[in-house]
Amino acid sequence: MVTENVRQTLREFIAERDWAQFHSPENLAKSVAIEAGELLECFQWGPDADTGRVREELADVLTYCLLLADRLDVDPDAIVLEKLELTRRKYPVDRARGRSTKYDAL
Repeated sequence: MVTENVRQTLREFIAERDWAQFHSPENLAKSVAIEAGELLECFQWGPDADTGRVREELADVLTYCLLLADRLDVDPDAIVLEKLELTRRKYPVDRARGRSTKYDAL
C-alpha cells in the first residue's frame, strides 16, 4: 500500500525542517483529527465537494497518519491488514453483504 519511497520522503521532509521535535504521538493524533475535520468540511453543505480540495485534505490526513505510524514504529500496511482481518471475522460476507448493520446485530 504505502511505498517505502513515500515514507522516506516524509522522513526527509520532516528532518530538513527539524519538525520531529513537534511530532509527539499526541500532537500527531490531534493533527489527524484536525485534518479529518477539514476533509469533512469539504462536504459540509452537500455531497458535491471540490475534488481538488478533497484531494489536498485527504493528503493531509494520510500524511499525519503515516507520520504517526512512523513515530510509533508501526508498519501502516501491516496494521491495516491486521485490522481488516479482524473486521472480516466480525462481518462475515454471508451475513454482512449489502448491510450496514453493526456486527453485534447481524
